[in-house]
Amino acid sequence: MPRLFVAIDIPERIKDDIAATYVALPGARWMDEAHLHLTLRFIGEVPGDVADRIANGLRSVSGNSFSLTMKTVGVFPLRREPRILWAGIAESGELLRLQARIERSLTLIGIDPDNRKFHPHVTVARLNGTPSHKVAQYVTHNSLFATEQFAVSAFHLYSSFLLKEGAHHEKMASYDLGKDVM
Repeated sequence: MPRLFVAIDIPERIKDDIAATYVALPGARWMDEAHLHLTLRFIGEVPGDVADRIANGLRSVSGNSFSLTMKTVGVFPLRREPRILWAGIAESGELLRLQARIERSLTLIGIDPDNRKFHPHVTVARLNGTPSHKVAQYVTHNSLFATEQFAVSAFHLYSSFLLKEGAHHEKMASYDLGKDVM
């Protein structure tokens, strides 16, 4: 069964900016640049017929193209041992509206809603036993991290397969956004 997620691709120049923050950090497994993306909705494992319904249902999602900026870094969870390092996204109403439309589309075809608050970010590392003070140093050092704006003109449905060498992501479908009406 495929594991599905909906995401926005990050341009190569922005991936390079993110990767420039990578440092030697004990217990950190940095994401390969090819896997850097902005997840709009993790769906999980679904049977093939449901995957087809999802791919078709997402065609109903509309919206205009818009721009995003990467801004700051942080960790999940906040109040326990950090497990994820992320690069954040500057506030964007357009992004929040797109994510809400995707969520609504998925629930209309029978996918259980994701009741967690959407926190737009790009996962940059998974942590395993990384000393808290080292994580704090990384976050402090990169607190002013920001990139130039980049255009978002599409979102994508991906399937993910877990292999012994790591996850393999495969683009199943792409959904173009309309032209900006500014």
